Amino acid sequence: MKKSVLSVLSFITLMFATSVQAQEKNIVELAVGTESLSTLVTAVKAAGLVETLSSEGPFTVFAPTNEAFEALPAGVLEELLKPENKDKLVSVLTYHVVGGSVMSGDLKDGMTAATVQGEEVTVDLTDGVKISGSEVISADIKASNGVVHVINQVILPPSMQSTN
Repeated sequence: MKKSVLSVLSFITLMFATSVQAQEKNIVELAVGTESLSTLVTAVKAAGLVETLSSEGPFTVFAPTNEAFEALPAGVLEELLKPENKDKLVSVLTYHVVGGSVMSGDLKDGMTAATVQGEEVTVDLTDGVKISGSEVISADIKASNGVVHVINQVILPPSMQSTN
């Protein structure tokens, strides 16, 4: 019995320590330390957004996984990462960012939120949590300058959807 109580206490201590460590890191540092977000990190660097997303914020970032980027139509990511397409890349990435810290408990079905890019994302709570059609697969990851919600697909601003 004592051993299982100690195991539970050790687990709780580890989870608390991990949570505290995450809160001490900014959004970019969290992403850099998360292997499944390495493509996002590459894109943020190519767009020149590291300094912005490392600043005080607060920001809410809907962070697409590597698999989300891989699911884009063939050639789209490669095109966005070209230096001559930096403005388009910035537009796509800032469409994944909302000013302020928005936790999952703050969401209401059908609500919209203005992104840093300027267009709005829409919240759908009818079957899990979706942001403009992308499912939130890990929510409320706190950072020193905001919060990250990991999503399963890249969301494109409405102004770009007809061009891709």
